[in-house]
Amino acid sequence: MDVAVGAVLEGKVTGIMKFGAFVSLPGGKSGLVHISEIAYTYVNQVSDHLQVGQEVKVKVIGIDEAGRINLSIKKAMDPPQQQDRRRSAPPPASRAGDRRSAPPSFEDKLKQFMQDSDSRMSGVRQYSENKKSRRGRKADYDDDYYE
Repeated sequence: MDVAVGAVLEGKVTGIMKFGAFVSLPGGKSGLVHISEIAYTYVNQVSDHLQVGQEVKVKVIGIDEAGRINLSIKKAMDPPQQQDRRRSAPPPASRAGDRRSAPPSFEDKLKQFMQDSDSRMSGVRQYSENKKSRRGRKADYDDDYYE
């Protein structure tokens, strides 16, 4: 059987590595499913999703000049259903007794950042002024000591 880009085939997992899994294909060929092509969710370890000997459906997504076959499990299946967040209804208007509020605007976030920054900078200034004043006292103390 000839393996072509775009073909969906059945295969068997023959090896698991940190970066992906090797799958044997019909006709004695084998290919690699990269860790990013295993599932639509984040894959921390390949062994959490696949085991050696497991039958999988794969899609051929590429064949390089050296003849290596790149495979994808997630492209061989339907993508999971997701809500389109842009088309969802806007949050309800906040009322006086409602604990939920609209997300802060950019200006509100900037104002909060500036307040936090000013507060931190005043703390740094106080610390450096205290440190300078301690140095002066220490120098006076050392001078008295050596007289």
